[in-house]
Amino acid sequence: MAHTAEQIESLVKQMTLEEKCSLLSGLDFWHTKKVERLGIPNIMVSDGPHGLRKQDTSGDHLGINDSIKAICFPAACATASSFDRDLLKKLGETLGDECQAQDVSTILGPAINIKRSPLCGRNFEYVSEDPYLAGELSASYINAVQSKNVGTSLKHFALNNQEYRRLTNSSNADERTIREIYLPAFETAVKKAQPATIMHSYNLVNGEYVGESKWLLDEILRKEWGFKGLVMSDWGAVSNRVRALEAGCDLEMPASRGVNDKRVFEAVKKNPELEKTLDKTCKRILKWVFDFEDNRQKGEFDFEKHHDIARQIEEESIVLLKNEGVLPLKNFGNLAVIGEFAEKPRFQGGGSSHINTKNISSAVESLKKAGINFTYAKGFFTENKGKSEAEIEKLVNEAVDAAKKCDTILVFAGLPDSFESEGYDRKHLNLPAEQNVLIEKLCALGKKIIVVLHNGSPVVLPWVKNVAAIVEAYLGGEAVGEAVVNVLTGKVNPSGKLAETFPLRLEDTPSFTSFANDKTNTNYGEGIFVGYRYYDKRNMDVLFPFGFGLSYTTFEYESVSVNKKAFKDGETIEVSVKIKNTGSVDGKEIVQLYVSDKTNAACRPPKELKGFEKVFVPAGKSTEVKFTLDSRSLSWYNVELHDWYAASGKYEILIGSSSRDIKLAETVDFTTGKKMPLVINEDTTAGDILLDERTAKILRDFTESHSDQEEGESSMEAISQEMRDEMFDGLPLRNLLMMGSNATQEEYETLLAKLKKAVE
Repeated sequence: MAHTAEQIESLVKQMTLEEKCSLLSGLDFWHTKKVERLGIPNIMVSDGPHGLRKQDTSGDHLGINDSIKAICFPAACATASSFDRDLLKKLGETLGDECQAQDVSTILGPAINIKRSPLCGRNFEYVSEDPYLAGELSASYINAVQSKNVGTSLKHFALNNQEYRRLTNSSNADERTIREIYLPAFETAVKKAQPATIMHSYNLVNGEYVGESKWLLDEILRKEWGFKGLVMSDWGAVSNRVRALEAGCDLEMPASRGVNDKRVFEAVKKNPELEKTLDKTCKRILKWVFDFEDNRQKGEFDFEKHHDIARQIEEESIVLLKNEGVLPLKNFGNLAVIGEFAEKPRFQGGGSSHINTKNISSAVESLKKAGINFTYAKGFFTENKGKSEAEIEKLVNEAVDAAKKCDTILVFAGLPDSFESEGYDRKHLNLPAEQNVLIEKLCALGKKIIVVLHNGSPVVLPWVKNVAAIVEAYLGGEAVGEAVVNVLTGKVNPSGKLAETFPLRLEDTPSFTSFANDKTNTNYGEGIFVGYRYYDKRNMDVLFPFGFGLSYTTFEYESVSVNKKAFKDGETIEVSVKIKNTGSVDGKEIVQLYVSDKTNAACRPPKELKGFEKVFVPAGKSTEVKFTLDSRSLSWYNVELHDWYAASGKYEILIGSSSRDIKLAETVDFTTGKKMPLVINEDTTAGDILLDERTAKILRDFTESHSDQEEGESSMEAISQEMRDEMFDGLPLRNLLMMGSNATQEEYETLLAKLKKAVE
C-alpha cells in the first residue's frame, strides 16, 4: 500500500527541524538519507540515460571509477535519429526493469538540452537541435521508465548548452528565445510524462543561478507547467542553499557533509516562516522515496536479452547518409575492412553516462559470423597520443597496400573518446587528421569506398564526394557491430534520419562567434535561429540537413489533405498524408510535418517541425499517416502577451522526408481571438496601427480625409493602398501633423482619443 499524502504529511509533522534539514542533501554520492526512528528509508539513484551506471558509495560523477557490469544501449545522438516514440518506449521499459533488479530508484536522465552548437562536449547524450523532437521522444522514454515504478531525472534544466565553465557561466538569452527553443522540450516532458524528478543545471541564466531562480523552478516549472515532482541539483550545482530552497530546489546532491543542511537550519531559526517552505520540500522528497519503496516490483536484468534489444534499437537508429548503389553489400568482390573502430568500436561517450559493459560486438566479429571474407588493416590508432609519426604513417601505408588488392573498401572512422566528453567542449568539427589522410589515399585508388562513422556529434567530411556510401552509426551501444553489419548486408533496411544538421564547416554554425569563448557570459545572440531554423533562414548549403536519411527502397508522397481549411482558437485540424513504398524492399519512412507562418506577424524561421511519424510500408504498398495540429502548433512566444500567440492568417502545412526535401504542401487559415497589446501615444507607429484590426480603419479614414495632396488619375494608379501602408509603417503618429496632412491639432488629438478607446 502506497503512502498517502496524509501519511506523508503526518511524518513531516513528527520530524524535528534537524531531521527535516538532513533530508535536503545526499548521504553520499548516490544515496539519500534515512530517518530511522520514523521508518523513512533511503534510496539510490544512478547515472545512465542509455544504460545503468550503478556505483558504490565511493562513486564519481565523471565516469572515472568502475560501476557494475551493465548493458550499454545506444546514446541519445543515435536513438533520436530513430524518430521513433515506440523505440524510446522499449528502451525506457528495459532500463526500468534493470533499475528494479538493481535496487535503483531513479535513473538520471534523459538529457534533453538543445544542441546549440555541434561543439558541445555532451551533445552525444543530448537528443536534438529541435525542441519538438526532443520533447516528444523524452516524454515517451520517461513514461516507459516510470511504468516500472522507477523514477527519471529530466536534465539539465535549463540552457546548459556547453561544458566550458559550466559551473559558473551565465547563459544569456531573451525570453522569446528561452521559451521557443530551450524550454519547450522540458515543457512537453512535464506535461505528457510528469518525470519523478528534474535536475537543475549548473549554469546561471541571465545572471542568476538556475537553482536559485524562482522564475524557472517555481513560476514556470511548478505553477505554469504543473510539475508535481522533486527538483534536485546537478552534482555540486548548489551555490546558496537557502536561496535555492526558497526558489524550489528540494534536494542537493551529492552529500555536502552537513554544511548546507546546517545553513538552512540556522536560516529557519532566524526566519520561522521559512519552515513552511521546508515542509513542502520534505513532503516532495518523502513522496519520491515512498513512490519507489512502496511500489517495488520484480525487475529483469538479462544480459543476453537486453543486448539483443540494444542491437534492435541501434538498427532503427543508423542513418544512411550516402549510397551510390554499393549498399547493401551484394557483389562486392574482395573486401578490405580498414580502421581500428572496426575491431574496437567507439560505442558510447565519456563522463557520467559511461557504462561498464561486458559484451561488446565489433564489426570484425560480426562480419565473420555473417560468413563474409575480408582483409583487415588497422589503418590508424583510435587514440594516437604517444604514437610517433612513423608509427601512424606505417598503419596508413599498410591499409593502402591491403586495399589495393581489393574491389570494395569498408572504412570504419570516427571520433576518439578524447574528442568529446562531459567536462569539456570540442575545438573543431574535424575527424583526426590521420583518418582523413587515410581516406583520401584510399579514394585515390579509384575503388568503391564505404565509410562507417562512429561519432557523437557532427563532423565535416572533406572527402564526401569521393566515397560511394556513408553510414552514420553514431555511438550505437554495445551491439553496434552487429547492427552495422546487418545494415551493410541488407538484413536491415536503414530507416534513421538526422536529429541535427551537419554543417559544411564550423564557421557556418549559428553560434560560431559566441560559443564557449567567454569565462563568465555566453550570449545567445542567434536567438531562435538554432540548427535548421538558422540554415533555412539564411538559405545556406549544409553537408546533411536535419531530418535527412536514405533507405534501400523509395517512397512516393502521394497526397496530403486536411479535414478543414480553416480553424480557430480551441480547435484542431487533422492532416492526412498518403505515402507509397515504390521500391522492391519493405521499409520504414519517417514522415515529417513542418509549419510555415505566412502572416508576417513576427520574424520566424521559414518552417518548424510540428509532427513526425515513423511508419512501416511493405514494398508496393501504401499507408496513411495522420497528424493533429492546434493553435500551439502555429504559435510563437509573444513577450508582450506573456503567452503563445498565432496571428490570424494563412499557414502552410509542409510534408517532407527531411527539412530540405518538402514533398507536399497544404494551406490553412487560422483565426485567433487573442488581441495583441497596443499602447497608443504620439510615438506609436502608423504601421503598428494598420496591423491591428481594431485601429486600422480609424487611421485610414483619417489619412484619406485629411490629405492636402490632390491625387490625379495617374498618381492613384501609381500609388496603391499597399504602397501607402508600407510608407506609413515606421511613421510616428506625431508626424501626421505634417507629411502632407491638413489636419488641425484638435483633429489630431481627437484621432488619438479614438485610437486609445479602440484598444481599451
